[in-house]
Amino acid sequence: MEQLVCGTAAYKIFCGDKQSGRLSHAYMLYFADERNLRSALKLFALKFFGESRDTRSGRLILSEGLPDLKIYPQPDKKLTAADAAAIVGDAALKPLEYDKKLYIISDFNNASPVFQNKLLKVLEEPPEGVHFLLGATSLSPVLDTVKSRVKTLEIPLFTPDKIFAALERQGSNALNGAAAEACGGILGTAQNMISGGWYAEVVAAAEEICAAGDSGKAVSAAAKYADFKYKKELLSEMQRRYFGELKKYASDGEYKGALSQGAVSFAVRQLNGAFADIKFNANFSSLLYDFLLRVAAINK
Repeated sequence: MEQLVCGTAAYKIFCGDKQSGRLSHAYMLYFADERNLRSALKLFALKFFGESRDTRSGRLILSEGLPDLKIYPQPDKKLTAADAAAIVGDAALKPLEYDKKLYIISDFNNASPVFQNKLLKVLEEPPEGVHFLLGATSLSPVLDTVKSRVKTLEIPLFTPDKIFAALERQGSNALNGAAAEACGGILGTAQNMISGGWYAEVVAAAEEICAAGDSGKAVSAAAKYADFKYKKELLSEMQRRYFGELKKYASDGEYKGALSQGAVSFAVRQLNGAFADIKFNANFSSLLYDFLLRVAAINK
């Protein structure tokens, strides 16, 4: 994750502000990765204090033990109005080890309007040496009055190649490639997919279903996965695979997959409707059975 984040324009802008001595008093880091947001903020904190992960202070930053760095909320807790009051009160105190202090507020998109309003004054006019680094996975819940007081840095979605490389650095896994393609550019989503065990079931199911090119295989697959636990995830993986097949047909005039190009095109169109049907509590068994038989009929 560190290599991904440190290669972004957002991180380079922050580093440039630090090097030129023009750090803003408040930043908003927009990073749509709930699993890795807090860790990413601490990478920015290392740069803010001019430390590396190998120094004493660097280790304290990463372990959230540096006196001049305060991180909110506490792990597995939610931001409260009491937290906001504590931040405002503590910001008035002098730093202990450095000539500056940094307040990291993660999950800011989950902060109530009361919490956000309590911070407006200190965000606009913080005490000397006090800086803020806010982190959010979505900007829509953030008040405009907060947005106007911070410098926003955005970490964009990553390409599948970059996600795959990051997963491989953490450990080789047969699911890394599929997770990198299916995670929507969010490393944390890919990590959750390969770590929970459920995604292996989804991949195996989708592989069998998407290879059902005749009525016999269609009936067998529909019966086998009629009560599948991860229904929406299965439909998403099926859609990803069908799209992949379409791309192969488009790029290689001699390509021949398990399904004809016409059958794959039909499957892609039908899946769009299947998502809506599932949302409105359609019977998954009947939906899958009908879908696969129709695909098989077109594949003849």
